[in-house]
Amino acid sequence: MEQGVRTVRYDPDLGLEAYHFSGVIQIFPGHFHEYYTLGFLERGLQHTICRGIDCLSEAGDLLLFAPGDVHSCRPVDGRSLDYGGLNVPEETMARYVREITGEASLPRFREPLVRRSELTAPLRSLHRMVMEREGAFCKEETFLLLLSQVLDRCTAGGPTAAERWEARLTADLCAWLDDHCTGHVSLEELSRMAGRSKYSLIRAFTRERGITPYSYLMAARVGEAKRLLEAGTAPAEAALEAGFSDQSHLTNQFKRLIGLTPGQYAAIFRERGGGRE
Repeated sequence: MEQGVRTVRYDPDLGLEAYHFSGVIQIFPGHFHEYYTLGFLERGLQHTICRGIDCLSEAGDLLLFAPGDVHSCRPVDGRSLDYGGLNVPEETMARYVREITGEASLPRFREPLVRRSELTAPLRSLHRMVMEREGAFCKEETFLLLLSQVLDRCTAGGPTAAERWEARLTADLCAWLDDHCTGHVSLEELSRMAGRSKYSLIRAFTRERGITPYSYLMAARVGEAKRLLEAGTAPAEAALEAGFSDQSHLTNQFKRLIGLTPGQYAAIFRERGGGRE
């Protein structure tokens, strides 16, 4: 039986999604998203691990995940959670960062959790505006003011030279996996491309990304399935096109990483009143 109420709403004015999960009890294993997430809890306690940082979040805290940030989440003591947030695609983030700073560089967050942040209240206010379909003027103004404060208070400096080298190697492998995730992929092939032993590859990849190459592959296939579902492809067909053995395999992975079934996710993008709900 499904637990809790899960609502996702796309906002065409801002080019982002707002989501709200109420009464949900689910463990999300290590995974990542292709978009930025600005989240908050309304009720309950959540144990989160992101980039090796272990934290306990509660109401009033601000959660910040950048694209590719591997994170796992679970409720504490099996109690249900109410939480929400905004999913901001990279192109949307770059557009608004350019508006604020004059540059389109994408931000990196110092920490995944800011305790009792003053920014949680304006985030919740913007979240409510999107969920209630308020006018574009008010939403965009609130988003710009919120994002400017996030950039000022929560972003990090650049990585070291060693970190950049490791990141480039892993990024190349990730890009290859993104492009070839729907076909056959082997550890032998990845090892040969990286010029490392299989074990060395797994260790370096996991250290940089926080998940194994296979877990990344599964997440990339889920991402491909999301794009197919958004375009109107039926779940069974999307499963095969995305590289899964069947619809059941897709559903299991999709629910683990996204929190929705493929059918529930596809329903978000049905046209309704000029927007997508």
